[in-house]
Amino acid sequence: MATDAEQACFEAGIKFGSLYHQFAGTPVSPSSARSLEAAMAEAIENQPFCESVTVEIRDDRVADAIDHENGYTELTGSLMDVEMRIDYEGVRVRTRMAMVDGYPLMELVDVVEEA
Repeated sequence: MATDAEQACFEAGIKFGSLYHQFAGTPVSPSSARSLEAAMAEAIENQPFCESVTVEIRDDRVADAIDHENGYTELTGSLMDVEMRIDYEGVRVRTRMAMVDGYPLMELVDVVEEA
């Protein structure tokens, strides 16, 4: 059986998988980025044990990715930075997704068992 810390990390992975694969490919432009950030965060925060989600869609990256006259591109991990906090049975897990060597890496920041 998984420990509470292992289960909390598993929950974080589930949230990241849901966030990434649910929203990848969504049309995004600099003018729609704020509303998409809010929708993504609010959708994932609905899930059990998810205490907070911060999504930052980088306008500079979005603008650079637009390659046609319609003014938008498809959302990918390379266009956003994400942070999450999961609380499970007294264990707090902080995670983030950021670009590392050209790849959107999802990683644990810390795992803290609260007293």
